[in-house]
Amino acid sequence: MTGSRWLFGSAVFLGAFLLFLVEPIAAKQLLPVLGGSAAVWVTCLVFFQTALLCAYLYAHWMSRRPRWNLYFALLILGFASAVGWCWRIGGAEGASTHPILTVFGVLGGTIGLPFLVLGTTSPLMQVWWARLHESVIPYRLFALSNLASLLALGLYPTVIEPRLTLEAQRIAWCCGFAVFASITGLLAWQTRKVEKTSLAEIAVDDEGTTAPPMHRLLWVLLPMGAAMQLSAVTSYLTANVAAIPLLWILPLAVYLLTIILAFEFPRLLPRSLVARFLILMLAGLGYALSKQDVEWPLRISIGFFLIEAFAAGLFCHSEAYRLRPQRAAESTLFYLSFAAGGALGAFVIGILFPMVFRFNLDLVITCCFTALLALLVMWGDGWSVRLLWGVATILMAVQIFWINIVNQRNTTVAVRNFYGALRVKQNFGFPGATMRVLTNGNVEHGTQIFGTNAQRRTPTSYYAEDSGVGLAIRNCCSGGARNIGVVGLGAGTIAAYGRPGDRIQFYEINPSVEPIARNVFTYIRDSGARVSIIDGDARRSLAAEAPQGFNVVVVDAFSGDAIPLHLLTTQALALYRRHLAPGGIIAFHISNRHVDLEAPIALLAKAAGMRAMAITTAANDDRGEFTATWMLVSDNADFFAQPEVEKGSRQPREIAGLRPWTDDFSSLLPVLHW
Repeated sequence: MTGSRWLFGSAVFLGAFLLFLVEPIAAKQLLPVLGGSAAVWVTCLVFFQTALLCAYLYAHWMSRRPRWNLYFALLILGFASAVGWCWRIGGAEGASTHPILTVFGVLGGTIGLPFLVLGTTSPLMQVWWARLHESVIPYRLFALSNLASLLALGLYPTVIEPRLTLEAQRIAWCCGFAVFASITGLLAWQTRKVEKTSLAEIAVDDEGTTAPPMHRLLWVLLPMGAAMQLSAVTSYLTANVAAIPLLWILPLAVYLLTIILAFEFPRLLPRSLVARFLILMLAGLGYALSKQDVEWPLRISIGFFLIEAFAAGLFCHSEAYRLRPQRAAESTLFYLSFAAGGALGAFVIGILFPMVFRFNLDLVITCCFTALLALLVMWGDGWSVRLLWGVATILMAVQIFWINIVNQRNTTVAVRNFYGALRVKQNFGFPGATMRVLTNGNVEHGTQIFGTNAQRRTPTSYYAEDSGVGLAIRNCCSGGARNIGVVGLGAGTIAAYGRPGDRIQFYEINPSVEPIARNVFTYIRDSGARVSIIDGDARRSLAAEAPQGFNVVVVDAFSGDAIPLHLLTTQALALYRRHLAPGGIIAFHISNRHVDLEAPIALLAKAAGMRAMAITTAANDDRGEFTATWMLVSDNADFFAQPEVEKGSRQPREIAGLRPWTDDFSSLLPVLHW
């Protein structure tokens, strides 16, 4: 009996560990197709929640109509599919016309079947346990599975990614799946020997009663609220608080922790205490969101939003556990409903809201929905409680409309899609002129001063004439015509450097950026150069083109959202060099408060036999210039010897033990500013 318990615990733990370990590995392989947008992970989350729903649906069906031959066949096919994926050398292929379809198509075609098999583990193991041991449903196995998920989530960026290549990660994962398949296959064989009756016919708990319809509805709505909190807080943090890569790990860890606490330690969580904690955090969040123009300190912002997500997730999961079924026959229906709520919550935030709302109202709408859930589940606690949560729901609903009105102030254009929420704000505070600013979340991607003709044609923000890119363009060609390639369009500021005879070719992955750059800003229209814009991921576009002979390649994709690491590998550098004219220069824009890319780029240059220099320029408010850091990489010694370049440049910083990034190995952990 003890050995069987260990097998069940091992199967649940290993299945959940592998389930959450494969998520970042597979998502990372989507970079070459979808760039580094933070929305990639949110959409991946929608896929994983949907796949988990399918897994729980199969487990629910399997518990009532066991088809053991089908289960063993899926186990074998899942292992075969895992082997095929683990030995795949390249990245994700097969981009479709829409990035969301790409995410679902690539993930479904690579890890879909193994993920489905792993996702059935927790509910099936609990059903099989009840059959073999004739006991009540062991809900603590659900907490064990989430503990394993939390462990995998923490180990990947801190231990696994910095030490193993993607190929090694896939192979190790495949070996773990083989062990998992062996254990679950053995348990399935043991359970198969039990009398072949449906779980509904086994009187595991004679006193259990069928759950009422309202409880079944809340089995969906409560996990939906928790999943909306997870997705909305992740989206808000990455877009409005700090553009820190891998920031999604913290909200997901909080989400899993609330499940563990709710299902493993319910007696330590008095309902009244959890509810009061939630109302306090919702009130604090409402105040924070009302201060639209206030920039809170980074640690305070991140900590506060994570605590709010913890309070909301703990309330939703605790209430779901309180309403759990007592009859074994309904256990898989409970988990199926739980997964349906998670998938629906992720879908609403990750796919529906970006299509419906121009501004990012996800978090305030989610908090209003959470307050409404609290009103529903605590309706029977008396009129005072109903009044409290009723007022909270109304206030959050009012705040939705108020924040939407505030966002419209001084906004000339607002567009939201898969790649982010773009907004053009018009600032009338610039001395003697108007300034337009293009933002994505809280990251500014370009400005333009609309005053005199000279002001309108002068490059501003990160692209001033004494910046790294300004020095590269002005000193690359000794007065001749220039051919410039630019990864990242923004407001099109670099077009201001164009002279008659020059050619400037932009590469932009977000289709909403080009209309804004052409129609709201005038850098492209006023440029003397011949300007063209290529849609799609820059690396894929460059790989498909013949050598362009660029004098300068500007790589400007690292200041916001997430860091597209596939643009910073040895293979990417080789591709840039293929498109460079002899003696050409690669200018990397690395202005970032949270990631220091000097050392990785210097290491790439050294490995390629090139020289790298860093140039940092100070802000100048009178000219609309920001503090900017650029890395210039070239094998042209004469360029670096020019007095203007030599005076403004310095040797880049180094990080001991750092390895050159490749398509198969990269880690941001050593270069993050904690």
